[in-house]
Amino acid sequence: MSEDSLFQVRCWGARGTMSVCGDEFRQFGGNTICIEVRCGDHVLIFDAGSGLPNAAKALAAEGVKDFNLFFSHCHYDHICGLPHFKPMYLPGFTVGFWSGHLAGTMTTREMIYGYIRPPWFPVAPDICRASMSTVDFKAGDVLEPFPNLSIKTGALVHPGGAIGYRVDWGGRSIAVITDTEHTPGELDPVVLDLIRDVDLFLYDTTYLEDEMETYRGYGHSTWEQAVKLAETAGAKRVGFMHHSPTRTDAELLEMEKLATKRFAGAFCAFEGQKIDI
Repeated sequence: MSEDSLFQVRCWGARGTMSVCGDEFRQFGGNTICIEVRCGDHVLIFDAGSGLPNAAKALAAEGVKDFNLFFSHCHYDHICGLPHFKPMYLPGFTVGFWSGHLAGTMTTREMIYGYIRPPWFPVAPDICRASMSTVDFKAGDVLEPFPNLSIKTGALVHPGGAIGYRVDWGGRSIAVITDTEHTPGELDPVVLDLIRDVDLFLYDTTYLEDEMETYRGYGHSTWEQAVKLAETAGAKRVGFMHHSPTRTDAELLEMEKLATKRFAGAFCAFEGQKIDI
């Protein structure tokens, strides 16, 4: 595959709620959500969880100086890596920030400045020397950050709102669906639309079905629901992510084993994973 046609997903963090460490979490990793999508020369990053600093370090070492970061929402586990995103602080880098989950109530710039500031962080973004821009959109908008690259958006079911994304490029497609909660016995039409015939979608599988009643309203879903969505939408592959911080490697392997019996293209995403589309 040539560099120009490269369409690759790279997982820098697959955990949800909070980062974890320890022997029981080595295989799937402990950093929270950060997904890199490489479309030729273009680098898209979805969410700024604790995996973001590692992503930035590796990409900068490759000579990448132009970043576009898309927020699903701004709960701590999805933004905790943002103050440590080194390219923001360095001249010669270009960083674009995109968000739509707070459309009409808070801009992307207000969100960033509200989080990165004293007393919660030593400095404000004014210290940053990169060329930075912010883009506000609303759920349902189709974004076109580059020619021939389309990003479809949709509103997910999560406290405070969240955005799901579908990236179409070069006749191929991937979707990032985190964080969202399903209604028992129903398939979310917004999610179905985002994942229709997709090559790969990543989906929030924080809970098991027998845990859902306890955590109803927390805004998360299950691997069983992911498989139902994949089958109905004609998706080729589905990767489970936003793993519960209490879910061990052994438990995730068992989840994956059960899921692949139902849908051959199912797997648990792990930190460091690369997937060519």
